[in-house]
Order: sequence, then C-alpha cells, then structure tokens
Amino acid sequence: MERIAPKTVGADLLDGVPRQRSVLPAPPPARPLAVPRVRPWLLLPTPARTPFTLGYAALLAATSVLAALAPPTLVYALYQGSSTDVTHLVRSPAVVLLTSALWIAGGLVSPYAVAFVLVLTALERRIGGARAACVFLAGHVLATLATEVPVGLAVLAGHLPGTSLHRLDYGISFGVAASTGALAGLLRPWLRWPLLAGTAALLLNDLLAYTDPMTNWGHLIALAIGVSAWPVIRRWAAAETPSHLHQRGDR
Repeated sequence: MERIAPKTVGADLLDGVPRQRSVLPAPPPARPLAVPRVRPWLLLPTPARTPFTLGYAALLAATSVLAALAPPTLVYALYQGSSTDVTHLVRSPAVVLLTSALWIAGGLVSPYAVAFVLVLTALERRIGGARAACVFLAGHVLATLATEVPVGLAVLAGHLPGTSLHRLDYGISFGVAASTGALAGLLRPWLRWPLLAGTAALLLNDLLAYTDPMTNWGHLIALAIGVSAWPVIRRWAAAETPSHLHQRGDR
C-alpha cells in the first residue's frame, strides 16, 4: 500500500503570496557638469610661452611711442625710409620689407595693434614662436609683393602716374591678416568660421569704401595666404602638442 506524504499545513497559502521584488542598487550620484575654466590671462603674451609675440609687441610699442612723441618731420622721414613702395623694393627689398614691419599704422590705438597681440599670442601658443614668425613674415612679404608689383607694371604700361612708385606703405596689417587666417585653421568649427567670416566682412567693407584699394586688396590676399597654409599649420600644431593631449583629443 502506497503511502502519501501529508501536506505541510499552510503550503497552499504560501503559494498564493506574491514574490517580493528584488531591491535594485541605488544609482550612482550624478557627476557635476564640467564647467570650463576661464583664464583670460592666456590671451596675453608671456616670456615663457610666447616670447616672440611679447618681444615683437614691446618693439612695436616702442616705435609707436617714438612716432607719437618725435617731431613730425622725423616721423615722416622714418616712415618714408621704411616704406615698401616700388622704388624702395627695387633698391633695397630686404631692408624695407623688414623695417616696414616695425611700425603700426595708426599707432597703439589701431585695431591691428589689439589684433596683433591676441592673434599672435594664440598662434604662437599652438605652433611655437619661430613658426608663428614665419607665418607673419610670409603674409607681410607676399601680400606686399602682390600689391606693389602690379603698381610697378601699371606705371611701366602708362596706366598709373610715376608718383605711384613712391606710395607710402608700411605697417603690420598684412602679417596680422595672414596670422588670423592661419589661426582659424587651428580652432574648432564653431569659432573658426565666425572668425573667418567676420574678418573677411570687415576687410571687404574696407575695400568697398575704396579709400585705399591696394592696401585693402593686400589684406584679403594676406588672409587667403593664411588660410592656404592650413595643412602646414596643422602639422606644426600636431608636432607642438604633447602626446598625452593627442590621446585625449585635446588641442
């Protein structure tokens, strides 16, 4: 005879009790949003990080003070001796191409003086002083030749008077425009394109005003020179960036 094991009292009641849900672990605390640190002093040149910009800015400040305090006849003679007009470019091109970049047209209150400090500081921090100097000098020299050589040819062809060969031309604006174009290639797109568009708009507005078309064309040419150098500039910036920043994607 088969024996049947007696049911445990209350087993049927336990089957009707719903199972308890497993307790989920508490979610980790939310990480605070990373707020980028604002360090405005990085906009200015320093002896350690940007010696080229700092030294050049000090030299330009000295020449600007000299131009403001010296007798007008002496200042005009200095400007004329440093001018990159056709006559001086034929006689002593290397000398005037260098000395013409020792002056700021308009002095320390010129917008190009402020742009020089901000743009060259940012560019030198990214590619180094010697390379930033090469970019500035390339824009200064090539844009000068691109505007003055046609003047000389037009005079030879009889389309311009002979006085055009002595047109006063000096300043740092071509170098600043080229450096701005080069720097834009190292910035993130949300900053690159507004910088380029804003700079080009200002230069085009000056050109349309037609107060000094040769110089205004030179500014646009210099900006294009800086933009055309993006492949080289980016290689230089990659060489200057430490390897641990490459791994993080921080430029």
